[in-house]
Amino acid sequence: MTQTVSPTRASRATTLDVELKQVSKVFEGETAVDRVDLQIQQGEFFSILGPSGCGKTTTLRLVAGFEQPTTGQVLIQGRDVGFMPAYRRSVNTVFQSYALFSHLSVWDNIAFGLRIKGLPRAQTQERVNDALKLVKMESFAHRRPAQLSGGQKQRVALARALVNRPAVMLLDEPLGALDLKLRKQMQVELSNLHQQLGITFIMVTHDQEEALSLSDRIAVMQDGRIEQVGSPSDIYEYPRTPFVADFIGDTNLLRGRVDYRDGSILRITTESGLTVLVKRGVEAEAAPLGDVVISVRPEKIHLSQTAPETSGNCYAGFVQHKMYLGTHVHCVVQLENGDCLTVFQSNRAEHQLEAETAVYVYWQPTDCLALAA
Repeated sequence: MTQTVSPTRASRATTLDVELKQVSKVFEGETAVDRVDLQIQQGEFFSILGPSGCGKTTTLRLVAGFEQPTTGQVLIQGRDVGFMPAYRRSVNTVFQSYALFSHLSVWDNIAFGLRIKGLPRAQTQERVNDALKLVKMESFAHRRPAQLSGGQKQRVALARALVNRPAVMLLDEPLGALDLKLRKQMQVELSNLHQQLGITFIMVTHDQEEALSLSDRIAVMQDGRIEQVGSPSDIYEYPRTPFVADFIGDTNLLRGRVDYRDGSILRITTESGLTVLVKRGVEAEAAPLGDVVISVRPEKIHLSQTAPETSGNCYAGFVQHKMYLGTHVHCVVQLENGDCLTVFQSNRAEHQLEAETAVYVYWQPTDCLALAA
């Protein structure tokens, strides 16, 4: 298979493979996608992330051509394809269910699309063999899908899509049917495949960790709309809304009101009476005096059995519950005012605290965000 050279950073900045302009999709009066604007650059690994029913799969189907927009434009490589049938678009889709033909061998499954197009036998054979090599399935060419594991079926589905040499690869929950260990292994293989080919990948997923680990950029959707688009680190470290902060990873959300500003420091009183100091980027500097939501990640919070030397964001409480999760210990700490905070601790033995242990929780003003309520 002829491999596409990965585009340079300069070309990525100016070349769009997929663009959605004010795209909406309405089913029997219900809006599934609501005025979505997206620009996906050539060679990107772009993920659309959100809970079930948020419109992410419908958005992918609009790009694939399985649905047509009610309003707006879908452009692929600058060409409006909103009402172009799926088979004429330079895209291929890999589904969670694999969608393999059970009565055909692996080789014939991959060759199916090329035969429909009427490619000469020699060219078909070369492309199929190259695709099998790309996904490391050469020795399974004559097996039927029923004789394959879940990971092997997913590789065949990828090969079947790639053999057509699409400009854009669409992935609809591609690893959702795999067990955890195999899913993580396939994430690495999928990332390597993307880097090797250099073509645009657009993936729909509800798995936050999968999106964070694979993507160049992520669009977070809720109720048919895009909440935020950014790099994985931007989405995680600088969420723009309480929904994004809560959906991406774990966080503690505290509702309150800004009652004082001292330069870039905000003093916020929560609904339960805690006084919290926030100093974090434009969120704090631009926040008006009024209602806000404080977001503080569990891994940013420290625990101590003695009162720490800190001037703010320090509260007494006790360990209500703890769970050992291998990479870390998940603690729930109940504060004196009744609030409960989730805290992640290293699993080093000397730092593990038992339930009912009296503790102080504390964090720096730079380790939390003030978001518009």
